[in-house]
Amino acid sequence: MMVNLFKSLVRPHFEQCVSVWSPHYQKDKEILERVQHRFTKMIEGFSSLPYGERLLRLGLWRLEERRNVES
Repeated sequence: MMVNLFKSLVRPHFEQCVSVWSPHYQKDKEILERVQHRFTKMIEGFSSLPYGERLLRLGLWRLEERRNVES
């Protein structure tokens, strides 16, 4: 349920920000990515997994990857 809420309520705001604002600096991209990073650690049983593995299991993408796929 948490993943569905994240995908429907939080993720669209980030994707809109990335496409409209288009952060050019790596530090800005990392700040946005950190929110998703923290979210995936909150899921029970996922905190010990590497970030990439958590994304894979939850069916999520890094913001930069998602932006490249939609372009």
